[in-house]
Order: sequence, then C-alpha cells, then structure tokens
Amino acid sequence: MFCGIVSGDVPGVKVAEDEATFAFMDINPASDGHLLVVPKRHSKDLFEIPADDLTAVTLAAQRVAKAAAGVFGADGVNLLNCCGADAWQSVFHFHLHVIPRYTDKAKDRLVLPWKPDVPGDLDAIADLGRRVTAALG
Repeated sequence: MFCGIVSGDVPGVKVAEDEATFAFMDINPASDGHLLVVPKRHSKDLFEIPADDLTAVTLAAQRVAKAAAGVFGADGVNLLNCCGADAWQSVFHFHLHVIPRYTDKAKDRLVLPWKPDVPGDLDAIADLGRRVTAALG
C-alpha cells in the first residue's frame, strides 16, 4: 500500500518528498496532523531497513515534525515505529508515525498503553540489560 502511495498509484495527501523519503498524512489519525514518513525503497520493518534509509527517514521525520508542530500549534510530538504484528505494525513497509500532541484532547485521541511512572523490578531490568549487552557482543 505505501509503495503505491509513493508511486502515485494509490491516492494520498503528500506533505514532503526528497530523494529517499516520502511523507504523507495518515488516513487513520491518532491526532490532528498525524502523518507518516516512509523510505521510497521498500523495507518491511525496522529489522530490514538499510541504515542509510533509516537515517534519511529519521531526518525527514524530524524536519516534518518541526513544521507540523509549528503549523498546528502542537504541544509536543511523538515519533512511533511499530515492528511486527504483535507490536501493532499493520502495514509491512517501514514507516515512522509523526504524531502531533495536544493538551486539547478534542485534537488528540492517543493514550498511553502502559503506565510509564510505575517502576519495574530493578533486578529483572538489570538482567535483561545484561542479556542485550551480551547479544551486542
């Protein structure tokens, strides 16, 4: 689907485009002004995208986020990537969501799916961290 939007075969509201990336409005927005930034070259997800495309998408998302926040008067912005169906990925073309956030909840329907102020088990966290460090070599 996103390849079709990039190529122009599927309708979409283009916001920005450069040599490597394409930004367009999300048709299922979590907030007013929610948009997506994708690489023009197809990659399924975060695990597959080449580093140069990931860099280009991230920099484009930053540029678009600054513009969107200013234009819409957003109070903040979330960048979100979902990698895998169990992590809420529904379109299997790497993309970053740029989600303007507002104090005015009439403009902002997104809520946190977890409570970030509830501490976890510090020993378990340390063990998990050691496992990732070991996997990184």
